[in-house]
Amino acid sequence: MLFIAFTMQGQDQQTKDLKVGLVLSGGGAKGLAHIGALKVLDSLGVKVDYIAGTSMGAIIGSLYASGYSGKQLDSIFTSTNFDDIISDNIPRAAKTFYERENSEKYALSIPFNNFKIHIPSAISRGQNVFNLLSRLTLHVSDVNDFEKLPIPFFCIATNIETGEAVLLNKGSLPQAIAASGAFPSLFQPVVIDDITLTDGGVVNNYPIDELRAKGMDVIIGVDVQDGLASIEDLQSAPEILLQINNFRTIKDMKDKAPKTDIYIKPDIKGFTVVSFDEGEQIIKRGKQAARALSNELKSLKSKQGLRKTNLVKVTKTDSIKINGISVVGNEKYTRAYILGKLKLKSDEKVSYQHFNKGVNNLVATNNFSSFLYQFKPSLNKEGYDLTAYVRESEVKTFLKLGVHYDDLYKSAGLINVTQKQILFNNDVASLDFIIGDNVRYNFEYYIDKGFYWSIGLKSRYNTFHKGLAASLFVGSEELPETNSLNKIEVELSDFTNQFYLQTLFRKDFSLTLGAEHKRLKITSETFVNDTDPDIEETTFEKSDFFSVYGKLKFDTFDNKYFPKEGFLFDGDFHLFLSSSDYNNNFNQFSYAKANIGYAFRLSNEVSAKIGSQGGFRIGDDSNQSLNFTLGGYGNNFINNFISFYGYDYFSIAGDSFVKGSIDLDYEFLKKHHLTLSANYANIADGIFDDSEWFTTPDYSGYAFGYAFETFLGPIEAKYTWSPETKHSKWFFNLGFWF
Repeated sequence: MLFIAFTMQGQDQQTKDLKVGLVLSGGGAKGLAHIGALKVLDSLGVKVDYIAGTSMGAIIGSLYASGYSGKQLDSIFTSTNFDDIISDNIPRAAKTFYERENSEKYALSIPFNNFKIHIPSAISRGQNVFNLLSRLTLHVSDVNDFEKLPIPFFCIATNIETGEAVLLNKGSLPQAIAASGAFPSLFQPVVIDDITLTDGGVVNNYPIDELRAKGMDVIIGVDVQDGLASIEDLQSAPEILLQINNFRTIKDMKDKAPKTDIYIKPDIKGFTVVSFDEGEQIIKRGKQAARALSNELKSLKSKQGLRKTNLVKVTKTDSIKINGISVVGNEKYTRAYILGKLKLKSDEKVSYQHFNKGVNNLVATNNFSSFLYQFKPSLNKEGYDLTAYVRESEVKTFLKLGVHYDDLYKSAGLINVTQKQILFNNDVASLDFIIGDNVRYNFEYYIDKGFYWSIGLKSRYNTFHKGLAASLFVGSEELPETNSLNKIEVELSDFTNQFYLQTLFRKDFSLTLGAEHKRLKITSETFVNDTDPDIEETTFEKSDFFSVYGKLKFDTFDNKYFPKEGFLFDGDFHLFLSSSDYNNNFNQFSYAKANIGYAFRLSNEVSAKIGSQGGFRIGDDSNQSLNFTLGGYGNNFINNFISFYGYDYFSIAGDSFVKGSIDLDYEFLKKHHLTLSANYANIADGIFDDSEWFTTPDYSGYAFGYAFETFLGPIEAKYTWSPETKHSKWFFNLGFWF
């Protein structure tokens, strides 16, 4: 009996001391199979004593080590929008009005320093990935030694300068796993302690030897690495880089797989490193592979005996109390500038939504090549201290390109040079040069002072050749023989220079006050000059106008071209003080106009936008060249030209107008839109002098269209029709408007 008792005690001691390690390989989206395997481990009650991971294995392994269950990880990752996460999609609301205008007209932006093109190190900087990981690991932000996590953990990254493997087991957990998962060409490297790190899978995608060295008796491994792909499957840069890296990892696995006591190999054929949209199926494959080894896992569980669960309760929080704030790494940009962009103050409780918006605000400036941060619980105080680590961008010059076609400006190519920090740390100069059927340019210099008064200079030259409403230039009494002529073919050129001050009441609300010089020239070959037949064109306008103006803009649209949510108010008042008066008919006058829009979702795929526009002129009406004109479809009209479906460009003119519109957008496939639109208007001289503006609309038009969002900008085709004219017209557009 004594012998049996001692034997059982020895066996119990052996069971109690059995150490189980878990190693998770990298594999991009295929690594989501780890979650399925973890769900099986949880269901069988298998306890893990140490976790090692690389790349996606490091991300999922660290979250499991910090207390999440497999079921919780399934919920987190299946509800994550990986398109936004990977592409670093910065919400439009995070950008200033100047930044929005820049990001919404260029197809390509290339860093350009010292007359050398600098190709970006990756498609994405990984900011959204880091933000997500930082939030998910906030509950263990007090842990500096990863061995003190609920389950001890380490991950592998690669020193990009030496090519050596770096074992990360201390410091900031989200920074460490972001570095381990920085897939080359997809995410830019992460700098930790002045060491530049990239994906650990480059040198060690399955760190079983390092895990065994931690004293593990039994190792469970989940391997989501593929075999070599055929040439038909190598369609993207990440896939080609993975194939090259697989030459070594596949060779390594011939030695490492036999070292794994319970080797789980999910069937992930047909999936790629970026197949995140098929995450549910990948997780299911991981679950199936682990279940196939249920007997081995149950046997392991029986040898572990009774043990306290490794998992801890992770509570979701929507806000965070930030006490102290420190900034590390800034040189040219002040602490006040950085905190102003972050919209943060010490001793303040903010929502995570507010915090992420602030991060987006800072990142959207493109003044920083890296922005990492770390939360640490405050001593003797509820909440956290925030340390922000910034790396100021060394790139100050950008070459930007775009292409466009529409029915007004025709074909156009855009070349832009943007230079930052010319005179001040927070200034930027931008020059657009547009070549094509109508040569144009646009120059802007802007000193960004945030919520204080910013200073700007603009110079723009715009020209096109098109038929304009005859009433815009001459009355019918002046053309007795051409009363039936509705439009006159003209060549219009507009040279405008502005100096302005702009302040922000909040990120989406701006007030602009400025002074403007405008040289407007309108000529036509439609008429022959009776007094001098040798002159082949008639000049209707050739004057310099001087004015002061004010603009008020509130814009929360989530997308400029296809808004699904948000509100827009854009108001403009101009007072024209003097003119060179080519036609000898100038008197001081002013005009006011406004554009209001409201977008909302009817379902996930269908959205609606209701809009209203109006404008009127005050003062002498002798000079009509700046009157309002309706017709056509466009997003970059100048002066008082207004889009209106059902009519050709600039068909109807008057000194005042009111317009209402409704647009329905059905996104039947991602980035594919079917649109249905209707607009109605009254336009004439003096419609606000009586009730004419509020009567049944005199003009109406309808449109049905298809649009596809591309990296060049939207490609659109619209069929429009008006019941008044009984005529239809097609409008085409390709690329961002500029």
